[in-house]
Parts: sequence; structure tokens; C-alpha cells
Amino acid sequence: MREARRIGFIVAGLAMAADQLFKNLLLYEFEFIIMRPFERVEVLPFFDLVMVWNRGISYGLLQADSILVTRFLTLFQLAAVALLSWWLLRADRKSLGLGLGLVIGGALGNVMDRIRFSAVADFFYFHAGSFSFYVFNIADAAITIGVIVLLADAFLRPDGKSENKSS
Repeated sequence: MREARRIGFIVAGLAMAADQLFKNLLLYEFEFIIMRPFERVEVLPFFDLVMVWNRGISYGLLQADSILVTRFLTLFQLAAVALLSWWLLRADRKSLGLGLGLVIGGALGNVMDRIRFSAVADFFYFHAGSFSFYVFNIADAAITIGVIVLLADAFLRPDGKSENKSS
């Protein structure tokens, strides 16, 4: 159990730190590359960096057009982090700790943006032909991968058996 918690909290810290480091590099260190909203820098034929301020939640839903809505979204995310952290304290499988850590770290990365900017900075834009994906950030990717890990953990271990009860 301790090993799962340790993995989860380390992964949460790393995900949050990677997200904030990358955002700070693009926002402050590489201003000459990309800083104006919706300006694109082509990195690969299918991948661009695009500066987008997301005032809503995932995929631009629930756009926060007032400080009250922004504060509500921030408090909601912090409540989710608290609930997931409580779950992580009881995690008994490394995969569960990993998934929870990714979701917690991603959520904290986006909360930090909301507190600092009243919006979340998104940069990654994948596209190919007529296909276009949403603009997202490292925190969003961590949350998505974390949810996939949690679903895999739930489906692959439906009987609740842990990997190692003594850890």
C-alpha cells in the first residue's frame, strides 16, 4: 500500500511540475516564438504550438465568463484533487497509484493556471488533413492518461486483488 501511495504522490508532483515548467517556458522564456493567442508555430506537419487561453473545462466546456464561475471551477478542481488524494492514500496497487497521481498532478497544474491567470494555458495542437484535435497541455494529457490507467486498473482487476498486500 505504501508503494502505491509513494508512486502516486511522486507522479502527481512530476506531472504538475512538467506542466508548469513547459507552460512557463512558452509563456515567458520563448516569447519570441509564440505568445499571441491563436498564433501558430508549425513543429511538424501534423503538430503545431498554438497559444489558447481556455476559460472553461475540458474541450472548452463551461466557459467561465466571470470571476465567480472561474472561482467555482477552481474550487471544484481543488475538491476533486482532495477526493482523489484521499483515494490515493488508500490505494493498494501501483497501477491505481499511478493513475491517481497522473490525474491529481494534471488537475493541480490546471488549478495553478486558473489561480494565476483565471484561465488555463493550452499549446499542443494535432491535426492531419481535415482532422483537427483540441488544443491541450501537459496537464490535460496527464489527466487523460491517468483516467485510461484507472479504467484499465478497474477492468483488469475487477476482483479487487492487489499486486502486493504488504507494500
